Amino acid sequence: MRILVIRFSALGDVAMTVPVILQVLEQNPDVHIDFLTRPFMAKMLPNHDRLRAIGADVDKQFTGFWGLRKLAVKLKKVGKYDAIADLHFVLRSRTISFFLNGSKVKLATMDKGRAEKKKLTQKENKVRGALRPMTERYADVFRKLGLTVELPHTLHPKEDRSGIGFAPFAQHRGKAWPLHHARELLETLSAEGEKVMLYGGPNEGDALRELAGDLPHIHIHHGTGIANDIESMQNLKLMISMDSANMHLASLAHIPVVSIWGATHPDAGFLGYGQSVENAVQISANELSCRPCSVFGNVPCHRGDWACMETLSSEKVHSAVKRMLAEQSH
Repeated sequence: MRILVIRFSALGDVAMTVPVILQVLEQNPDVHIDFLTRPFMAKMLPNHDRLRAIGADVDKQFTGFWGLRKLAVKLKKVGKYDAIADLHFVLRSRTISFFLNGSKVKLATMDKGRAEKKKLTQKENKVRGALRPMTERYADVFRKLGLTVELPHTLHPKEDRSGIGFAPFAQHRGKAWPLHHARELLETLSAEGEKVMLYGGPNEGDALRELAGDLPHIHIHHGTGIANDIESMQNLKLMISMDSANMHLASLAHIPVVSIWGATHPDAGFLGYGQSVENAVQISANELSCRPCSVFGNVPCHRGDWACMETLSSEKVHSAVKRMLAEQSH
């Protein structure tokens, strides 16, 4: 059975599909998967004899209705598909499925749970509670195709690991921890002699160097590509990350994460695969009842002061880090 999997979107979203894809392949030995995504994200997929990454530039080369038709023609030449797993379910992915004759090829799409997420994040009368994890929603798509998919939600870290990773940035304000808090945390860890490796996006090198300053024991891993980032993370004891792509890359590296949450919340289903909500650092609903106000952290602050991140102290994050390190030493 050959399946075309479609998922573009953000890096973290694509990263969350990888553990699911690997379980699908492991539990269904007759399945072959072609994974359609953006070119630079295709480099993130692991080597597997039944997994093929197809990078498509849908921002320049295959744009608009006719560009997607051109892409579908190209895909038909790649091979005949028995099924399509649409893990994105937006106009772009639905158009590609249509051109690939989705009415005849078995098609399964993802339920994003938009209504539940809206209730969780609405300004008044929030309906609180943990929603279905996104990884399980991805797995549901393959289950609709009749496949066996059981997700263990576990990590398998290497034995000899050292140092702490820290990814201090996020794309949206609602996910971004103020830099003065990040600097305070670095100063504390540096004074304790902890080796810290800083991670960031392609254009964040200068900001990382400025944040690190001349602190001892602080190093920068930047500009080497996604695959090298994951390989580097495998050697760390743990990662400190916002609710951002690096949290999910750490899951692919099988290391635990102290995650930092502001406007968003683990209950929305985006906690990293295999990560524990006990290691999520956040202001409680009792302290700040407006949380969460966003699924992706991209909405204006209702209060106007971004208290969810501004009041989240470096001491609180440091305490979570030290607790996790102590647990690892036992």
